[in-house]
Amino acid sequence: MWFTLSHGILNEVYYPRVDQACVRDLGFLVSGPDGFFSEEKRDAQHRVERVAHGVPAFRLLNTCNEGRYLIEKRVLSDPKREVVLQHVRLQTLSGGPLRLFALLSPHLVNGGAHNTAWVGDYKGVPMLFAEGDGTSLALAADGGWLARSVGFVGHSDGWQQVSRDGHLAQCWDRAADGNVALCGEIAADEAGVLLALGFGRTWSEAAYRARASLQDGFPAATDAYTAAWRHWQSGLLPLDRHEPRHGHNPYRISTNILRVHESPGFPGGLIASMSIPWGATKGDDDLGGYHLVWPRDLGETAGGLLACGANAEARRVLDYLRTTQEADGCWPQNTWLDGLPYWSGVQLDETAFPILVLDLARRHGAVGEGDLPAYWPMVRDAAAYLCRNGPVTGQDRWEEDSGFSTFTLGVVISGLLAAADLADIAGAGADAAFFRDTADAWEARIDEWAWAAGTSIARDAGVDGYYVRISPPDGIGGRINIKNRPDWDSWAPAAEVVSPDALALVRFGLRAPSDPRMAATVRAIDHLLRVELPAGPCWYRYNHDGYGEHEDGSAFNGTGTGRLWPLLTGERAHYELIAGNRAEAHRLLETMEALTSPGGLIPEQIWDADDIPAQELVRGAPSGSAMPLVWAHAEHLKLIRSLSEGAAFDLPPQTVARYLDARTPARCSVWRPDFRCPTLRAGTVLRVDLPAAATLRWSRDGWHTWQETPTRDTGLGLHSAEIDPAGAASVVFTWRRADGAWAGEDVTLRTG
Repeated sequence: MWFTLSHGILNEVYYPRVDQACVRDLGFLVSGPDGFFSEEKRDAQHRVERVAHGVPAFRLLNTCNEGRYLIEKRVLSDPKREVVLQHVRLQTLSGGPLRLFALLSPHLVNGGAHNTAWVGDYKGVPMLFAEGDGTSLALAADGGWLARSVGFVGHSDGWQQVSRDGHLAQCWDRAADGNVALCGEIAADEAGVLLALGFGRTWSEAAYRARASLQDGFPAATDAYTAAWRHWQSGLLPLDRHEPRHGHNPYRISTNILRVHESPGFPGGLIASMSIPWGATKGDDDLGGYHLVWPRDLGETAGGLLACGANAEARRVLDYLRTTQEADGCWPQNTWLDGLPYWSGVQLDETAFPILVLDLARRHGAVGEGDLPAYWPMVRDAAAYLCRNGPVTGQDRWEEDSGFSTFTLGVVISGLLAAADLADIAGAGADAAFFRDTADAWEARIDEWAWAAGTSIARDAGVDGYYVRISPPDGIGGRINIKNRPDWDSWAPAAEVVSPDALALVRFGLRAPSDPRMAATVRAIDHLLRVELPAGPCWYRYNHDGYGEHEDGSAFNGTGTGRLWPLLTGERAHYELIAGNRAEAHRLLETMEALTSPGGLIPEQIWDADDIPAQELVRGAPSGSAMPLVWAHAEHLKLIRSLSEGAAFDLPPQTVARYLDARTPARCSVWRPDFRCPTLRAGTVLRVDLPAAATLRWSRDGWHTWQETPTRDTGLGLHSAEIDPAGAASVVFTWRRADGAWAGEDVTLRTG
């Protein structure tokens, strides 16, 4: 069982998988004399406490805004069965007597429509039931119910009756095939009552589990649950940096967040977040939310697991990735836990990350040399896919634009070099050479694809140029589509869009932080994207970003204004550490830990404008975006590990050795029919990669003389041949396919 909390109540509950939400929320209504009515999630001040550091069990304190009551709840999952337990105590502060009602909104599964609710018993124990889409729930109370009713939301549900009449004036037994709610009155004495919310394939299975949990009782469940979590935490690296702040231990919270997002039925499958950004405005047409697996987020999360010493969990991630890899070698943009794709985009970094995870696990002893043969086919297929489809990505890491993304290039090039090392270990020397040549050819052109100079941004920032966020396939001079903006404001010159994404060139070892180009890029980033908050600096994803609340604080609805990302503060801290600025990296870690919810969760975005109390938006506090963002908690863990060792934990050594230390030049320029390099770099040979066997006919002197070279089957889905320009100013070539048909074009490349 998985559960989430917000506004002092139980929100989404997940069963039987962490990507399937079955409950919208379960909270309490209070009524009293003189028409008093209060809904705790709206009409109370909320405080959340953990029962122990690193244990996902909570104490909630909800104090009525009018000073009439205090509701104290203790919440956890029954470690023996699929039940969420809440021990609830109502304390009357003034104006009694008060009445207490539980209000439950089922969404079985991942949707509010087509649910059926009813009032019934199990073995003589009164309960409230709901079912939909093959899943059932049962809500039981150890003191029984004073009254029970079910109804349709907004019409006949308990909220309508209690808010109007102060009690369940008319109790309905059944509400079929709709958006339903369950409501029950419980005894409001200060001794408290135990509620069990059980789940199963059938109503009787759910009821059995709920009753069994009530019989075992809350103390026994608490002891077993807490002991198991403390045992798991005790096996991690002792990277706690300081005494808990504000009642929280940030390190233990992050380790806990990573672990709870894994589904035991799909070992190693971790969703991006148990949340839906701006979920209060979403309906059944947005089933996914962040309850999905993104291979990039999963790769980053695996790095976080390795950073805290959770090696077994990281191994499970690798096994999950091996199972969900597509036949062509890539991974889908995102999937349900069973690997079924949800969205259909292609993001090259998501195919490179699994390679980097395996190499990181190998270097830190989580995967032994004897284990590598089992993973080699996954690595080879992934690297082959990159060679066939790179360096232009269909989408960048923000899932928006196609082109030469600085972040993606960093991941893909370092991934190819890691694959080459793994190929050497596997005895596949030819593959290793091919991967390294491809990586070198692309690395040599990064400035050609991504360096902008002489722009108004450069002049304003006082620099000659900078690396851009992404340039379109036709080059740095083109325009890119800015998603999540109105149609009239959705395009910008690629050279005028700046992003912290460019720091990936340092994080993945392709550029040194001392490189003047990187120093200039950092100045441009800070000039446009850095905001100083009370907790410290935070950054936007890029200028013109539209993914965030509107200026008036209303929820993102396809357009909006981009807000600040704590994740980027963590990435900047890693940059500063690599640059030797350890004190600044420490300061940014503290900033990242301060940019959290009161419960210590790291959100996707932080509100950056003046407070808007009506929208619950406070400058420097979480916005309505996803929270927690598992990827951000993984970055937090990696940063703690990096600072403890004085070096970036996940910095690939291959790129550093090859491009920063040895300064290895590219041996070849790479040309494919679907990716045509415009020039032949001086000092390189030309490698022509074709999808099928062919014979190249080529010339150094404009067809006065010519030669023929047959392609070689690389076994990677490409047939390659090389042309040596031997100092010629240009080469021209065409090719004849195996069936004798000619390509029908001459390709001329000038050396430059």
